[in-house]
Amino acid sequence: MRQRGVPLSPEGGTEEQVIIPEPGLLLSEQMLSRRGALPLKPAQVTLTGRYVQLAPLQERHIEPLFAVSNGSPATVGDRGIDPFDAERLIWRYMTAGPFTVLDDFRSYCRQCKDVPNGMSFCVIDLPSQHPVGMTNLMNNSPDDLKIELGGIWYSPLVQRSAANTEATYLMLKHVFDLGYRRAEWKSDALNERSRRAARRMGFTFEGIQQQHMIVKDRNRDTVWYRILNDEWPSVEARLRKFLYRN
Repeated sequence: MRQRGVPLSPEGGTEEQVIIPEPGLLLSEQMLSRRGALPLKPAQVTLTGRYVQLAPLQERHIEPLFAVSNGSPATVGDRGIDPFDAERLIWRYMTAGPFTVLDDFRSYCRQCKDVPNGMSFCVIDLPSQHPVGMTNLMNNSPDDLKIELGGIWYSPLVQRSAANTEATYLMLKHVFDLGYRRAEWKSDALNERSRRAARRMGFTFEGIQQQHMIVKDRNRDTVWYRILNDEWPSVEARLRKFLYRN
């Protein structure tokens, strides 16, 4: 870095040494060319793993998703849940919900689906072919080659299963294959379950942005995590070993 003397007043006199940082690393033409190939609204794609499939959210998914997320008893395949506290188990740290009326839930899903810089997935349990959750590519910034994974929730039917890990793996693989440099994960600082999930899946903690948002009339401090493209190969290997033992 260079240092340059800067007068403290128009009259001159005593000077203070101000550090002038060098410009950031110049990126390759190959990397910069990726920006023009990535749309602001991510292209719809279906991602299929061993346990779950991520399908672009459609109207036909909405009612089944509502049925497994509103606190009512539900059954998917050989798994069942009794009545549960939907606010505590799903919606407490989300920007919307809980939902007790289908039309309200439908409006929420449409809003997620229609954002100009994001794409919503319905998470489908493969053995039963039943919707069990939602996840999103969001806050897409192709010019900066970064994107966020967020708006993630799962029915208690598949919480603490491989569903969340595989869904996250599929999205990460997809975005890094497309040429993104950075994948972000943000959560309410109070949401310890989300924070544990981020760390478990290989995201690096970057800090807490205090008073970042007001959600449901409450303050939200937001925790930031990320994976960079040069970190992805080792993260991918660890996730594949955990999911598939290879």
